[in-house]
Amino acid sequence: MSGTTTAAVGPRRRAAGAGANRWVVLVVLCVSLLLVALDATVLHVAVPAVTEDLRPGAIELLWIVDVYPLVCASLLILFGTLGDRVGRRRVLLLGYALFGVASGVAAFAPSAQALILARALLGVGGAMIMPATLSILRQVFPDRRERALAIGIWSAVAAVGAAVGPLLGGFLLEHFWWGAVFLVNIPLMLVSLPVGRLLLPESRGDRNGPWDVVGALMAAVGLFGVVLGVKRLGGGEPVASPFTLVPLLVGAALLFLFVRRQARRPLALVDLRMFRRPAFSTSVCCIVLAMLALVGLELIAAQYLQLVLGLSPLQTGLRLLPLTIAAMAAGLAGARMLRRFGPRRMVCFGFCLTAAAVLTLTAMGGNDNAGLLLFGFVLLGFGLETTLFGAYESMLSEAPAEQAGGAAAIGETSYQLGAGIGIALLGSVMNAAYAPGLASVPGVPSRASDAAGHSLGEAYAVAGRLGGSAGAALRRAAQESFVHGLHVTLLVSAGLLLMGAVMALRLPREMQCGEESERAAEVELPSPREAAKPRVSA
Repeated sequence: MSGTTTAAVGPRRRAAGAGANRWVVLVVLCVSLLLVALDATVLHVAVPAVTEDLRPGAIELLWIVDVYPLVCASLLILFGTLGDRVGRRRVLLLGYALFGVASGVAAFAPSAQALILARALLGVGGAMIMPATLSILRQVFPDRRERALAIGIWSAVAAVGAAVGPLLGGFLLEHFWWGAVFLVNIPLMLVSLPVGRLLLPESRGDRNGPWDVVGALMAAVGLFGVVLGVKRLGGGEPVASPFTLVPLLVGAALLFLFVRRQARRPLALVDLRMFRRPAFSTSVCCIVLAMLALVGLELIAAQYLQLVLGLSPLQTGLRLLPLTIAAMAAGLAGARMLRRFGPRRMVCFGFCLTAAAVLTLTAMGGNDNAGLLLFGFVLLGFGLETTLFGAYESMLSEAPAEQAGGAAAIGETSYQLGAGIGIALLGSVMNAAYAPGLASVPGVPSRASDAAGHSLGEAYAVAGRLGGSAGAALRRAAQESFVHGLHVTLLVSAGLLLMGAVMALRLPREMQCGEESERAAEVELPSPREAAKPRVSA
């Protein structure tokens, strides 16, 4: 047990927020997060323009879209733990610089290969920025009550970024060329770099010893393989395909070896003992399960709105907007809810509310019901954000301050893995429920039925080629099968969410934020002068 003196608390408090008011620091961190969240979705609407200009092949187009989240997810642990070692602000500022340079390269990319490389560099910059924002937030808000409010604002900004990305991309494409969706990052980064250097406090873990480079690379390559394999499964690739199976097996093996290596090292890159804390491990599992149940569902819902109800992409975005607004409201109200109800009841309530929203949406059919969709999406957004807020706050508060970067990276990696696995799992459930309904449509050849069973979009294309009564019958059968598959997927998703509600019962009943907790948080963030002094063990 480390000994400290009461007199040291004052310098540490000043070091934690040195250089700026902590709420100003939060604004800077939220701008950082907004840029990363925007870049994850802003390219989606620009894909047709990119395809027309650069003429990428099918595989190149897939990499243009996927390489950013793939690289970002695989490097989160590497840069999160590096920030704990060399300084979180330093890693964040380097991420700003790289993000700005990569944005310029992407905007003027002369070929598909150059754009893939630029998007990969953007992923590296995003991986440097994401865990650093959460770990610095953990540092400048040692009081748990204020930290909960800060995390609520942080998560609301993330929801705004994800929703605004396609709308901003569409606006820019109407007035400029596709490269403008990347150029918008540069002026913000030019402002963020000097402002961040001036206002953000520096912090790092107080552990000595070398950084485990081999372990960091094992984690990065292992996560890359697992996320790549999961993404291919989510895209409908067969499990037996070597391009799916090999990355999964190699990635899983490297992650297994990484865990063994960390358990044996006296100075581990990631302190696996954090997972022995029920609140930490349960929070991570809740994040995975929430994303597992809902991300694939969101993609299927977007297909339903466009292909079954016939809405345009803009109308689809507007229909989904209430989900984002409700998520923002839950993020802003999260701190008060956490203080009043505690982590256990809050996360459990969030899971149950989200399950209720999912079950409500099973009433969706072949006809538009705007009121039902509005009600269901509002419940869905509020419940999901309530769940994620409570889980993230509990996870970050349970982690030691010197491990803040690693803990933030674990949370973000769990989010990405849950999203990828959810797309693969719920996509498989959807396909299994959808395809049998097209096996024997009267007047439709078996080859055409097999092709139509791949997706609703392909079914429409096949029906258009067939024409006549056979085409109309295939189109009608495809819509009915898709709605049936959607209902089955919703029920599976509701079951996963109720499992999450049961899992959340392992979280603490009350939010621990008394004087003792605050003092413990403060002494975990030593000033440089105090960190240089030897610790007294008792």
